[in-house]
Order: sequence, then C-alpha cells, then structure tokens
Amino acid sequence: MRVRATLAYNGTPYHGFQRQSPEREPTIQGEIERALKHITNQAISVLGAGRTDAGVHASGQVIAFDIEWRHDVDDLQRALNATLPADIAVMDVAEAAAGFHPRYDARSREYRYTIYNSTLRHPLHRLYALHVSDPLSVPAMRAAAQRLIGEHDFAAFGQPTIGESTVRRMQRAEVQADAPWVTIDLEANGFLYRMVRSIVGTLIEVGRGRMPVERFTAILESRDRSQAEATAPPHGLCLTWVNYE
Repeated sequence: MRVRATLAYNGTPYHGFQRQSPEREPTIQGEIERALKHITNQAISVLGAGRTDAGVHASGQVIAFDIEWRHDVDDLQRALNATLPADIAVMDVAEAAAGFHPRYDARSREYRYTIYNSTLRHPLHRLYALHVSDPLSVPAMRAAAQRLIGEHDFAAFGQPTIGESTVRRMQRAEVQADAPWVTIDLEANGFLYRMVRSIVGTLIEVGRGRMPVERFTAILESRDRSQAEATAPPHGLCLTWVNYE
C-alpha cells in the first residue's frame, strides 16, 4: 500500500531533506529510509513534499512511500518513532491513494521564518530563530511583503528547482510581531530554490530602514538575482504545512 505521513524534524544536524548519492552527510530522507529498512527489511524509497535545505526545520513535511505491511498504520507510526533519531518524529500516518505524490499533488506550501529581535542574543533560541539586534519596523516589512501577493516572476529571489519557469503565485505573505519575536509566514503554490530565505533577507533590510518599500518592489520586478539582499541563514526557517485538495 502507499502510505502518507507527516514529519517534524530539527534540521540542524542534517544536510537537508534529500538523500545524497553517495550519502556522505546525514539527510532526513536517508534516516527515514534506514528506519523503514530496519523495520521491514525492505528497500523503500521515500518521496517528500519539499526538499528543505541543510539546517532548515519542519513541523509539517509530508512524505509518501510504498510498503508491504500486514499491521495497521498506527503500528507503523509507533515502529518508526521508536527507530528514528530523536531529531525526527512521525506525527501522523494514513493510507493514501496509489498515485498520491506529496510534491506534485500539493496545492500550496507554507513556511515560517522566525526572528529573535533583541539587543541581546539568547542561547536557547539560536538553533530555531535568527537573532537580529537592530530594531525592525514591522509595518514597513508588512507593507513590502504585501507586494509579493499574486502571481509574479520571482527570479530575483531564487532559482527553479525543476524546469525553467520562475513564475509562482504567492497566496499569503504575513509579518507578525510579538516582542521579541518577528515571524514571516509565506504560502505559495511553489517556491524557488532559497526563495523564502532570500525574501526574508531582503525584508530584514526593509525593517532596518536601509531599504524603502519601493526598492523592495523594484527588486521583485527586476527579475535579477543579483539585486536581492543577502540570503537569510537556514536555521530560522521551518516548513510548517503542505496543503492538498
């Protein structure tokens, strides 16, 4: 049967989601496939909804795989969680339609980038939030983020992961503040390689007052990758949800 599962993981120790060939560094996909091999003695290939980069986290990554399994899926979930490293957990498991593909069947993906905006750094937050000591203007960041809504060519903020098109449809772009936290939530029908982190790095410059909103818009419209500001580091980013029909 084909199984669909939702994963949560701390991406810090891993070289991204996608298995390498040969695998010189640990990956999320590699760990899942090793756990399945241990449980079933079957060589099982896992499909993922998003190829998160090294150091990027997830609370809603969706995977799928085909398995010969005589027990119920709850038993499979328990067996996986007993076998996987402590950094990875299977949050739910269900039987899926035979042709279900977690990536190509997805209607949208949601990411959250978390910023710890304080003059002092906090050691307990260093793995999951970017520390920015400069004061950030959330209203300015929010105004700039709204320019992302709709269908645009996002070439200025990333490179395509498949094919050549850099056009994507941004459905939601929200900047929220609850001091000392600033969160940036983006939902789109697809994302380019490092697109979220490039947008975040540029929005931070808007928040710092170093870039007007009009300049942010001009960068988006330029479709020139060299125009964007520095890409934000991976540890503040989390794949939070994948939406299906």
